[in-house]
Amino acid sequence: MQLGTRWEAGAEPPASVPAQLRPAIAEVDATLSGTRAHWTLTWLEGRPIAELDAGWEVLLMASGEVVARPFED
Repeated sequence: MQLGTRWEAGAEPPASVPAQLRPAIAEVDATLSGTRAHWTLTWLEGRPIAELDAGWEVLLMASGEVVARPFED
């Protein structure tokens, strides 16, 4: 796993966040009314994963599909 970057939920994602993930991240951010949380971008097997410490993840699947789902431990 490669560590990417971290940013506050609701803020503009850094340039290192792939364009494919940005719409799904924005959708999750829109549901966080008043929640203070942070995203962390990591890379696993060459694919980006954005994890929100409030319990969400947005990931790029091997098929190219972007999935936003509640985080599973």
